[in-house]
Amino acid sequence: MTSTDPAGPPRPRALTFHGPLGEPRAADLTARLAAHQPATVLDIGCGWGELMLRVLAATPGATGTGLDLDEDDLARGRALAAERGLAGRVEFLAEQAAGTGHGPADLVLCTGASQALTGAAPPRLVPEALRELRRLVRPCGRVLLGEGFWQRAPRAEELALMWPDAAASDHPSLPELVDEVVAAGFRPARIETATPVEWEEFESGYREDVEVWLAAHPGHPLADVTRARVDRQRDSWLRGYRDLLGIAYLTLVPQD
Repeated sequence: MTSTDPAGPPRPRALTFHGPLGEPRAADLTARLAAHQPATVLDIGCGWGELMLRVLAATPGATGTGLDLDEDDLARGRALAAERGLAGRVEFLAEQAAGTGHGPADLVLCTGASQALTGAAPPRLVPEALRELRRLVRPCGRVLLGEGFWQRAPRAEELALMWPDAAASDHPSLPELVDEVVAAGFRPARIETATPVEWEEFESGYREDVEVWLAAHPGHPLADVTRARVDRQRDSWLRGYRDLLGIAYLTLVPQD
């Protein structure tokens, strides 16, 4: 490809998971979630559904449904399912998750996608999403929730370097998040948090393909706008939420 090639920057194919989730944790989660033998799996904001596909592969006969609005990610998920012999057991649907009629399911995955379940803004976003997850999971089922939390209260100057209109109310602390889980009718069977290594793998992988493309195509018509976007994203992490924003992986059991 030359610098005048009309093709734009690539999608982030260096990522296995669209979030700070490393292989050791993914393997452990897959084994533990599959051990409950879910017959049905629902993945909210699934992207390409990597974790759902792994659970299905580990649970013979189980079927899955992934909901997302990104057609490119959904196409990638369908291709992965076909490669792994799972195409007949999983659907990737371009649908809104809020108010969905899919479910209840034995296992519901919602990792970094609570906003797909509700139009509520923080601080009501997580409680409203949890209410929807409680509706979507069967009795004795499981929910895997991947949700952000502040590791400490952010300072104003740190918030100014994050995403547009970032506010301290965007995320709870970890204890507050777990309190919201319990208030929504769940018991938190497991509480885990992403490590710095997992964060670095995600943040680097998210930009790696585009950074390589920019290095090879400095004169491309889309290079300037792409470079500005990527530099802004990197600065938001390095100068803003690095070591401040955490991700909790909570395995939830609905309480009668």
